[in-house]
Amino acid sequence: MDKVMDLPGKEIRNDKKQVSWIFFLRQLFYSSSVVSNFFMFGLYLGAPTVIIPQIRREANSTAAVTPEMASWISSISAYSAIPWAFILPLLAFRFGRKNVLFFISVNVLVGNIIFYCSKSVLELVISQVLQGALAASITTITIMVMSEYTSPEYRGVLLAVKSATFYWGVWTSNAIGTFYHWKNIGIVVFVCGIYNLSSICYRESPYWLATRGRFDECAKAHRWLKGTDLDSEDELRKLILSQQEHLENKAKLNKADKLRKHIKIFNIIQCKSFYKPFVYSILPICLFHFSGKIAYTVYAIDIIKKITSSEDTAYEGMLIMDAVTVLGMYLGCGLAKFTRRRTQLLAFSCIGIGFLYILSSYLYLIKLNVLTENKYISLFLLMAFSISISGGPIILSACCSAELSPLRYRSYFLCCLSSFNSILLSSTVKFSPFIFKTFGLHGAFLFYAISASVFIILVYKYMPETKDQTIQEIQERITRGDPKDKGRVIETETVPLKDTESTQ
Repeated sequence: MDKVMDLPGKEIRNDKKQVSWIFFLRQLFYSSSVVSNFFMFGLYLGAPTVIIPQIRREANSTAAVTPEMASWISSISAYSAIPWAFILPLLAFRFGRKNVLFFISVNVLVGNIIFYCSKSVLELVISQVLQGALAASITTITIMVMSEYTSPEYRGVLLAVKSATFYWGVWTSNAIGTFYHWKNIGIVVFVCGIYNLSSICYRESPYWLATRGRFDECAKAHRWLKGTDLDSEDELRKLILSQQEHLENKAKLNKADKLRKHIKIFNIIQCKSFYKPFVYSILPICLFHFSGKIAYTVYAIDIIKKITSSEDTAYEGMLIMDAVTVLGMYLGCGLAKFTRRRTQLLAFSCIGIGFLYILSSYLYLIKLNVLTENKYISLFLLMAFSISISGGPIILSACCSAELSPLRYRSYFLCCLSSFNSILLSSTVKFSPFIFKTFGLHGAFLFYAISASVFIILVYKYMPETKDQTIQEIQERITRGDPKDKGRVIETETVPLKDTESTQ
């Protein structure tokens, strides 16, 4: 251990600082497979939007895909992600991050072969079921890789770009289905899947190596990824000291009380370092899903067709709405580098929900014959809502969840977070048609506006600031319970190198 902590000197740190772009490129390459996963998941989530109309048109009958089956095609991948939400974190805990990334790449390629070759609705459903591992990886392995392989100064932007890439996938899928046969979507997925096989060449996560007690390898991997400047060395020092202390305490507890192994999960759930970040993490996720943005994306053609009474306009409006969503996300990505997480999340959410209230009121006045319908006004309000939500909850829900994810108990934490997200996503997509049918468009918009407003209040009241902080710093502040210090980065005491000897 002495050897590990004494490797870099002050002179090396200064040299490395001059070539920091090398470390950024390394982190960018390691994050690229995760970004590709988001793109592929966007392709699959957007596919039913164009597949279902094409199948009905080819069969010349709406009975070719019933409304019930259509909702299953759209939501089944998220439902099938629920068991994978428990399996993937445990595999990542046991075998490491890069091996699980490679497994997901292989799984995607197998499912994509069935997707491309499918000739019936049932085969499409089976292919979507096989993509459950990909869907679960979005909130499990993604969070691990993006938070563990990237430095705090790059993490926020890379996480935001990753989320924006998801809607690039949706837009690409919808564009392909609008102008070409839907099977061409499978070709794009195949190219991305082949690229993702490069994850087998990755170095293992320094955080995972630290949790396994492999501190020499941890230090080498950390310095290769993030350099040896003062901030990186401080992050590495705190990581190793924290894990040394944790492993020593764990060994003592195992010797003192064998029974604790059988009730370990209950003890973990009761820990403040587990349940507090979990509650904080689900707030922006709930805000995103209860804003209705996913539902409007998946059922965009049906919604816009009801507003405009034109199928051609519905396809054009869908592509425009996807494009402005991506535009809003890149706007949010740029702002994420300079603004606080909570400030950006709350500001964009409030603006987006405001447009949702206006749109609901406008459609209701049309229903009462108080106003004459103007499809351009409706589409403008819907797109203004999309831009606002995309610059806030869409990119920051995953970002905040990744930054709040604790290092300790990470596998258990991500099991719970991913299963919660999968259930929420699948249920939102599955039951949205029922909400649209029962309450009408104006009622559905009002429902989502009120639901999102509740979570805006909860985010404002409880969620802490996470910008430019290491995972260890965020965890320490949450555990310490400092609700008055939401917007300030804490200053933790730097432990001298020689102090590492005392922990052994």
